[in-house]
This record gives sequence, structure tokens and C-alpha cells, in this order.
Amino acid sequence: MKHANATIEHAVAVIARCGYAAKGIVYLIIGVLASMAAFGLGGKNIGTKEAITQIAGQPFGSTMLGLMAFGLFAYTLWRVIQAFFDTEDAGSGFKGIATRLGFVISGVIYAGLGVYCIDLLLNVGASSGDGESTQDRTARLMSNPGGIYLVFAVGVIFIGVGIRQIVRAVKRSYLKNWHMIDMNQTQRKLAEGATRWGLSARGVVFMIIGGFLCIAAWQTDPSEAQGLGGALNTLARQPFGPWLLGIVALGLVGYGIYCFVNARFRDVSTD
Repeated sequence: MKHANATIEHAVAVIARCGYAAKGIVYLIIGVLASMAAFGLGGKNIGTKEAITQIAGQPFGSTMLGLMAFGLFAYTLWRVIQAFFDTEDAGSGFKGIATRLGFVISGVIYAGLGVYCIDLLLNVGASSGDGESTQDRTARLMSNPGGIYLVFAVGVIFIGVGIRQIVRAVKRSYLKNWHMIDMNQTQRKLAEGATRWGLSARGVVFMIIGGFLCIAAWQTDPSEAQGLGGALNTLARQPFGPWLLGIVALGLVGYGIYCFVNARFRDVSTD
């Protein structure tokens, strides 16, 4: 029985680490391209699906898409495990249930990206990157009974997640999840710097996305909704836009590094 448990724990660890690595690659692509746009080196502001489309156009793109699909589905499974086994010790109170539900929602989102990878591999109409947009999804949601209220609620959730990301960066609560003893001093400093910057930048982006969703619901106008790429474009249009975009874009690179740190050093046990 102990051997069986050890085998399961090892399998879960592999699943989690592959998942974090795949997520890190997506954010690294988004951050690098947005940084290039901010500093006038080409590039563009894109969302997660567009980042995956970038992978498809590279040499050995099909192989990389297959690996990305595996990694994203692995991340989905890890999120479900986190929710079911309460790996974060969130508890069964209101806050704990909300946290665990958030894990499931996150898993569903990344499962969608995994399906998108498969669609690209099978050339199911998405190879040009012209898949359903944020505005399309918002309009479809609004067309249902109570859809406007649901869109507003999703916007509030995005804002809440964004605030939570910034709070985590300030309180450094991510440290409890790392095997710090396995890091040397240089690794700790680099990991902390990238993580705090990355969580803060992602928090800002999520708050912008949430704000646009709330506006779309309030004005009953799906065209107001914006995804990650739209949020970055909004930053670029502000006073000192290139500087703001550059700071946040480099932060998204930092978030990608944070995901890689998790892939290597995070405690992914189910106990």
C-alpha cells in the first residue's frame, strides 16, 4: 500500500510540474511579445490563445503543440486535485470553498486552452488565430436568461482574483508552497523578485479585464469586454503607455518565471 501511495504521489508531482511548465511557457510568450511591442521592437499584445497560435507557427510546431496540450491538461488535472484534496488547506468554510471552486474554474479555463491546442493540431478552423473572441463569448453569455448579471459577476471575480494576486505579492504568501531548502540564496532572490513583480502585473491585468466585463454588463454592450490582449492594449493607450505596458509586460515574463519556479520547487504533495 505504501508503494502504491508513493507511486500515486510521484504521478501527481509529474502532472503538476508539467502543468506549471506549460502555463509558464504561455505567459512567457505573452510577456516577451508585449515587451517587444512596448520597446518598439516589433511584437504585439496578445492573449493566451494567440500565444499558443505563435507556438503552432514555429519549427516542430505540431510536436510542441502536442506537448503543450499534454501540459495544459495536466495543469487542469492538478487544479482538480488541489480542489478535491484541499492541498492548500483552504478548509470547508466559505472562503475555503471559494478558493477550491477557483481552482476548478482555473482548471476549466486551461482545459479550454488544451482543447485549442488539439484544434490547431487537427486544423479545425482555429489555425489562423481567428477563434471566438472575448466579445463573442460575452455576447453569447449575455444572450442567455440572467446572462448580463453573470457577466457582471465574472467581472467582479476577475477583479477579486487580481486583488488577491497583488496581496499575495505583498504578503509573500507563495513562500509557504516552495521547498526553500532546495534553493540557494541566489535562486531565492531571483525567484522572489520575478514572483512579486509577476503576481502584481497579472493582478493589474486581471483587474482591467474584470473592469471591462463589468462595464460590458452595465452598458449591455459585449463589445466593451476585453481579454488579456485587450487589457494590454488599454495600458498602451494611456499616458506614458509604453512605460506602463513595458512594466506590466516584463511582469508577465516574471509570472512565467514564477510558473517555472513552481514546476521545479513547489510542494505538490496531496497531504
